[in-house]
Amino acid sequence: MEVNPLAVILVYFDSKGDRLLYRYPYQTLGQTLKLEEPREELVNKKRNPFAFAHTDDLLQTATHQTQTQSQGPGQLQGFADDVLSALFAVKPQLCNQKFELKLNDVRFVSHPTLISVVPTTVASTPASVGSNLSSAAGVAATAAVAKKQQMLINIVFALHAQASYSIVKCYHELSKRLGLALKFEEQRSGYLTEQTALMARTHDEQQQQPLERTLELIAERCSLAQALKSICNDLCTTGLLSTTLNQNLTLTFCLPAKAHQLHKKGSMVDPETIDRCLRALKPYHGMLLLVDFAELLDCVPPTGARMLWQLVDAYNPLISLQSMASNADLSIEHVYKLVSHLVYWAKATIIYPLCETNVYVIAPDAPLHTRSHLVEKFSTRFAGMSLFEVISDFSLPTSIGHLTTPLQQPARQGILAQMVLWMLQHHLLMQLHTYVQFMPSDADDEFGDSASCAQAGSNVTEEEQDSNHTEDEPNRERDDDPLHGGSMLSMSSQPLPMPVNAHRRSVPEDHYSLASDNIAVQPSSSHKSNFSMTASLSTDNCDSLDSMEDEQKLKELLQVFNDADRAAIRRIPASLNVDDLSLLVKLYQMGYFKSEHHLEEIMYFENLRRSQLLQLLDKFRDVLIIYETEDPAIASMYNNK
Repeated sequence: MEVNPLAVILVYFDSKGDRLLYRYPYQTLGQTLKLEEPREELVNKKRNPFAFAHTDDLLQTATHQTQTQSQGPGQLQGFADDVLSALFAVKPQLCNQKFELKLNDVRFVSHPTLISVVPTTVASTPASVGSNLSSAAGVAATAAVAKKQQMLINIVFALHAQASYSIVKCYHELSKRLGLALKFEEQRSGYLTEQTALMARTHDEQQQQPLERTLELIAERCSLAQALKSICNDLCTTGLLSTTLNQNLTLTFCLPAKAHQLHKKGSMVDPETIDRCLRALKPYHGMLLLVDFAELLDCVPPTGARMLWQLVDAYNPLISLQSMASNADLSIEHVYKLVSHLVYWAKATIIYPLCETNVYVIAPDAPLHTRSHLVEKFSTRFAGMSLFEVISDFSLPTSIGHLTTPLQQPARQGILAQMVLWMLQHHLLMQLHTYVQFMPSDADDEFGDSASCAQAGSNVTEEEQDSNHTEDEPNRERDDDPLHGGSMLSMSSQPLPMPVNAHRRSVPEDHYSLASDNIAVQPSSSHKSNFSMTASLSTDNCDSLDSMEDEQKLKELLQVFNDADRAAIRRIPASLNVDDLSLLVKLYQMGYFKSEHHLEEIMYFENLRRSQLLQLLDKFRDVLIIYETEDPAIASMYNNK
C-alpha cells in the first residue's frame, strides 16, 4: 500500500499569489481548525494556560485539532486547500530541486519548477486564450513586445510516511519530468498559461458549488487535469505511465515497485536492485518476455520504437543476447540498453538461454496452493495438462534433458520447453548453476595420505596404484564420482551420451606408459633389424627428453600454489598430465574457483566445452568442490519482499 500515491496536487504561483488549482482524488481532504471556533475550546486545548495562541498559525493548530490520516489510496485528511497552497508555493530559491516535507503520517514530495511566461493580462479573456495563446506564433509575437514574468508550477505527490527512499526518489523523478515537460510545452505553445488560466477561471465561476464538483468540471475542461488524473490512476493500478501532454509530448514512466508486482505479488523490487542485476548482464545471458508483443510499445517513446522492433524480431529465449544482437544487426551495447529498459519496465526478465542442460527446481515462494489462479491459467494455456503434475518433476533439481528421451516426438519436446518457459514467466521455477570452490584437503600427515588413498578406492600406496592400474579401477572410481555416478550434474550437463571408456582419459595409464620400457615402440617380430633397433633407441631418448621437459614444466605450474596445496595436488594422478594441470592452473589464476563464477560463465569466457570442464572437475575432484545454487545477480530481483 505504501507504493500507491495518496493524491496528486497542482499548485500555481505567480505575481498575483499562490493557488491550488487541481488535485486528485476529489474527496474532501479535511479541514483544519476553523478561526471561528469558540475561544473557550481553544484555551482548554492549550497545555500552558499562559501561552499565547496564534490563531493565524493554521499548520501548527491543525496538529492539535486533527491527526492527518491516510484512509487508503486517494484518502488524505487533515489539510485544507489554502494550507497546502501556502506550503507548496515555495520561494524561487527552492525551485528546480527536490522538495520533501513530512507531516504526521504523510510525506509530500515534488520538484518545483520556475517557468518564464507571458504576463497573465494577455490571457485574461477567453478570446485571447482561444486566439493568441493557442498557437506558438501568437505567443512568440506577444513575448517580443511584452515583458517576461516568472511562474512557479509545483506538482506534488502525497505519499505514506513509511514509503521507502527508493519510492520517494521515483516520485520525485516523476514530478521533475512533468515540470520539464510543461516547461517545454509552455515555451512551444503557451500550453501551461492556457491551462492554468482555465482552471483559475473555473474556480471563480464555481465558488458556490461544492469543491468536488468544481474539480470534476476542471477535469472535463482541462487536458492537463485529465493527464494528472490519468497519471494517478495508472500509478495505483499498474505503475506504468504513457501520457501525452498537449497532444504533442509523450511522457513515459515506470514505478518498478508497483510494476513488478503484476508478475509476482508481494515482491518489492526497487531500482537499485534492478541496477545491480543489469550491471551483471553478460553476452551469454538470454531474455524472456513477460508480456505480449503488443504491450511492448507502451514503454518506449515513438522515437525508440524502431530499434525495439528490431530486437523483438530477433527475439528467441533459446539464444543468447549476443546471438540476438547479431541477428538484429545491433551492437551488443544497444541490446543491453533495450533489454535493461524492458527489465526495468517489468516487460522482460533475464534468464540463461533455454537448453537441455539447464537445471531447474521449484521456487521456494512459488504460489502453488490449490486455489492459486495459476492452476486454471496453466490449464487454459496447455489443454489437458495439470500444473501440479508437470511441476512435480522439478521437486528436485532436474534438467530438461533428463525429462526427455531420444524416442520422444519433437512436438512433445517443444511442448515441454513451452511449459518451462511459462513457469519461468510466472516465477514458479528457478535455475540452478554449478559453482566451483578450490578447497584442498589438509593431508600433510600420514593420516591424510591414508585418507587420500582410501578415497581413491584402494589401500595400497600411490606407487602400487601407478604400476598396477587396471581398467576396472577407473570404472569403480566413476561409480563413486558425483559427476558421473548418476548425480544431477552428470544428467543435466551432458548434452550427448558418451561411451563409458571414452568419457574420461585414464591419466594413470598415460603415466605408466611413460615410465615403462619400449612398450609404445616395441618392434614387430617380422621387422627385427639393426635399423629398427636403432630407431627404437633414438625414440627412447626423445621420450626421455620429453619426460624431463614435462617434469620441469609441471614443477613450474605447481609453483602457483603454496606448499600444502601443492602437496594435495601432487597426490592426484591427473597432475602428471601437463595439459590437465595447465588448464587447472589457468582457471585457478583467473579466479574461477572462488564460488563466484558458474560453469556457463567459465565456458563462455574461456571458450571451453562443457565436456572439457566436467572432465577437469572429475580428475581434480579431490581439491575442487562443486555445488548448485541460483545466480545471485538474477535472483536478487525476486527475493525481496
